[in-house]
Amino acid sequence: MVVKDNLQKISATLPTGIQLVAVTKTKSPEQIMEAYNAGHRVFGESKAQELLPKYEVLPKDIRWHMVGHLQTNKVKYIAPFIAMIHSVDSLKLLKVINKEGIKNDRDIPCLLQIHIAEESTKFGLDADECVHLLESEDLRNMQHVDIRGLMGMATYTEDTEKVRREFRQLKTFFETIRNRFFPGKESFKELSMGMSDDYFLGIEEGSTMVRIGSAIFGDR
Repeated sequence: MVVKDNLQKISATLPTGIQLVAVTKTKSPEQIMEAYNAGHRVFGESKAQELLPKYEVLPKDIRWHMVGHLQTNKVKYIAPFIAMIHSVDSLKLLKVINKEGIKNDRDIPCLLQIHIAEESTKFGLDADECVHLLESEDLRNMQHVDIRGLMGMATYTEDTEKVRREFRQLKTFFETIRNRFFPGKESFKELSMGMSDDYFLGIEEGSTMVRIGSAIFGDR
């Protein structure tokens, strides 16, 4: 019941139109089913090797999102069913996603991960790399990737103003990218920013998706 109660509390704080991705890293199928039975259907995983066994045993109407760093050699395992990949951080990875999209006869929704934190351990493209990727002829030739927006992870800190600045910076960059590369494309609308400790700041700064794990399922 704790998972259900947590879900309801968090959902009650989310404005209309904000997608809650319940992150299930290290959580068992039984714990995930608590959220499922409470009516939730959108779940996120950080590792393909953890996602696959869960996908096999859990209901097939779950919409799985890959929210962690994705290695190119793992794309083939999730390409047949993944609803969205949040963590695209290179043209090389996009090429593999497109190749697997061709094999599976589907367009795979993706977000480009932008590095906004000061921590060097975080993955992501910087602004120039993102622009270069979007300008590339390679991308124009990809018919099976569908870029829906951007994702970012703020610095892990108790300095909320710092986190807010990083989210605001990403929102501004999102608007710039949308106007320059995706004018009139209604599907380019997602800005995935905010996790258990800072999702309220992400929402205030324009997030459309929040990735929440521990606040729903408890600490690992």
